[in-house]
Amino acid sequence: MALGWHCPTLTMYGLDGFGPWLRSRGETSVTVLTDPAVTGAPIAERIRGTLARHGRTVHTVEAGGPDDTGGVEALGELARQLAGSGLVVAVGGGALLDRAKLAGWLCTGPQAAKRLAVPQRSGLVLLPPRGEGPRPALVAVPTTLGTGSELSSVACLDHPRGKRLVMGTTLQPDAAVVDPLATSTLPYAAVAEGALEVLFRLAGLYVGDLADLPTEDALVETLAVRTVQLGEEVRAAHERSRAVDDTVRAELAKVSGLAHAGWTVLGREPYANRGWYVANELSSALGLRKMTAVAALLPPLWRRVADGDERYGSARRLGRLWQRLRTAVPEGLPADAADGIAHLADRWHIGRTVTAPAGTAAGVAARAVRAWGAGLPMLGRLTADDLTGLLAGAVHEEREERQEHQEREEPARTGTVHTARAGAARTEAAHGPAAHAQRRPQTSAAGPPVPGGGCQEKELVTGRGR
Repeated sequence: MALGWHCPTLTMYGLDGFGPWLRSRGETSVTVLTDPAVTGAPIAERIRGTLARHGRTVHTVEAGGPDDTGGVEALGELARQLAGSGLVVAVGGGALLDRAKLAGWLCTGPQAAKRLAVPQRSGLVLLPPRGEGPRPALVAVPTTLGTGSELSSVACLDHPRGKRLVMGTTLQPDAAVVDPLATSTLPYAAVAEGALEVLFRLAGLYVGDLADLPTEDALVETLAVRTVQLGEEVRAAHERSRAVDDTVRAELAKVSGLAHAGWTVLGREPYANRGWYVANELSSALGLRKMTAVAALLPPLWRRVADGDERYGSARRLGRLWQRLRTAVPEGLPADAADGIAHLADRWHIGRTVTAPAGTAAGVAARAVRAWGAGLPMLGRLTADDLTGLLAGAVHEEREERQEHQEREEPARTGTVHTARAGAARTEAAHGPAAHAQRRPQTSAAGPPVPGGGCQEKELVTGRGR
C-alpha cells in the first residue's frame, strides 16, 4: 500500500499561466518539440510567441514522423538534438510526450540508454530516481485527450517484443500546459475515445482492487460519473453535427489528469487494472487503435468480474460503480455492467469489432503472460489459458478453412495477407499474431493503469492539429 503521494508537475490550465511561469525560470535556450502535424498549429505558434516575448532563443525540433521507430536508437538521436537546451517544451499527443520524457532521460548520461535496452522478459522497466547528470526541464503541452502523459512518471517505449512501460520519477514533467486551443482540431472519434480511456483508467483500479477505501472510492466514483457525463456531451455535439465545446474538452483534460494521481490511486494495488496489460498486447499485436482493443475487451472482462473471478476484480465493487455510472446517461444503461459498457461504447460510436486469424487469442495471451505474468505481479495468477478464454470474447477469429478458401480463390488480392499469416504461425509465441484485425484508420490511443502515458498511441490527426 502506498504511504503517501505527491504530483510534482505544476499544471497550468490555459496558456495565460505560461508567461508568468517562464519569468521564474533561468533557462535561455529552449527547444520546442512537436509532432509533425502540430508544428504550424496555433498552439505551437502561441508557445513560440510567448517564449520569444520573454527573451528566449527558440529552436523547433520535430519527432514522431513516419521514419521515427520510437526505439532506443531513435530516442538517442532525439536526445542529442535536445541536449543543448535548458528547457524543452513538448507539444503533441501522448506518444510525443513519452518520447520527450525518454529522450530527456537519455540526456542524463551514457548509462541511461543501457537501462532502457536491458535484456529482460518483463514489459516493465524501472528507472532509478536520478540519472548520472541533469536532464533538460520539460513542459508538456498535450494535444490529445485521455492519455494524461503530461502528469505521469511513466512512458511507453517501442521494443522488438512489443511496448515496454518505463517508470521513474525522473520522467515526470516539470510543468504542463492544458489549454483547449491544443485540442481544438481533434475529430470526434479522438475526443470520444479520450473519454473512454479516462473511464477505463478510473474503473480499472477501482474494480481491480478488492479493498474498500471510502474517501478514495467516493472521489473515483465522482470522477467516473463526471467522465460519462462529459462523454455524453461529446456524443450529443457529434450527433447534432457540432464541434465539441472548448469547456467540455478542457473539463475532460482536467479529469484525465486527476485520474492519474492523488487520491484516486492512493492506497491502491498498483497493478490492479489487469485489463490494461491485455489490451496493450492486443493493440500492439494487431496494430489496433488502443481504444478499439479496450472497447472489445471490457465486456468479457467485466463479465468475468461479475461472475466472481476475483483475479480480475471485485464483483461487488463493479456493481456499485456501475449503478452510479448508468444513471449518468439520461436514457439509462443496461443494469448488467458487461452489457452496459458495450452499450456505452456503441452509444459513443467507438468501434469494438476485432476480426483476426484463428489462433490470435492464444497468441496474444502467450505474449501477455510473457511480458506481464508468469511470476510477474501485473497479471498475478492469471495463466495463458485464462487470458485465451478472455480474449476469445473480444476477438472474432476466422476459421482456417475460410482463410484457405480465400487464399486459393483470390491469390492476387490476398497474397500479402497469406504471407503475413504464414509468418504469424512461425512467430506466434514470441511476437503474437500478424495484424489482420478489422479496423478503422489508425488513430487514437490509451494509457497505463498506473500513472502514465499512452502506450500504442496512434493519434487522430486532422489539418494541422491533434
